[in-house]
This record gives sequence, C-alpha cells and structure tokens, in this order.
Amino acid sequence: MKYLLDTDHLSILQRQSGPEYAMLMTRIAQHSPADLASSIISFHEQVLGCHTYISRAHSSSDVVRGYGMFVRVLQDFAVAPVIPFDAAAAAVFDGLVAQRVRVATMDLRIASIALSRGMVLVTRNVSDFGKVPGLQIEDWTV
Repeated sequence: MKYLLDTDHLSILQRQSGPEYAMLMTRIAQHSPADLASSIISFHEQVLGCHTYISRAHSSSDVVRGYGMFVRVLQDFAVAPVIPFDAAAAAVFDGLVAQRVRVATMDLRIASIALSRGMVLVTRNVSDFGKVPGLQIEDWTV
C-alpha cells in the first residue's frame, strides 16, 4: 500500500457527486486498489459522526437515517484495507507530540500511521497536515 486516504477524501467518495468526486475517481483509477488504504482513525471519526447524528435525532426517521449512515460506513470500510494504529504509529505519534506539532489529535494519529508505514497521505487538509515534518501529502480533488 502506498496511499492512505484521509477522512475528507473518504467522505467525498461516500457522497458520490460533484466535481471533487469526479477528480478523485479519476485519480483513483490511475492506481491499483492494492495501493490504497484507509486508517482505523478515519473509521473512528466516521463512527463518531454517525453516533452524534443518531444521538441528536429528533424523529424516528432521523434515527433510521443515522443507522443507515452507520451501515454505509461499515460496508465502505469492509471492502478496502484498514491500517491500524499500532505500536510503530504510536511511537511516531509520541515523537510528534514531543516536537509540539500543533495538529488535532485524530489528524496527528492519521499522519503517524502514514509516516510509520512510509505512505503518502491523500487529503485536502494541507494546512494542518503540512505542519507534520516528513509527511508526504497529495490532494486528489484538484
């Protein structure tokens, strides 16, 4: 695996519409599926989003929609490799924290996974991930 898809790119894939989706699909088509993966952190972020939506639901139809979103997330993550946050990623994370890299915790965990495995992070969030020393990033929506 060479590329780690950030949560923002996964969300675009799930929406399946718009010019960013078209650009992203064009770029994905240029690579073998074996070169692409997502992280357990992105899964965690999306599960938290579904949980929040369900918790704030005001009607039964909102609850049904929320659980439908949850099923979609589960199905999407079941079809491609999910990279764990393992001891190597934790060591990188601890090093970045010690360097006082100012990036949100979940993003820093995603960056740590990419760095620990020598992967390129595919994201639109260049402003935050660009602060992480040594992290290679690409935006496939432009």
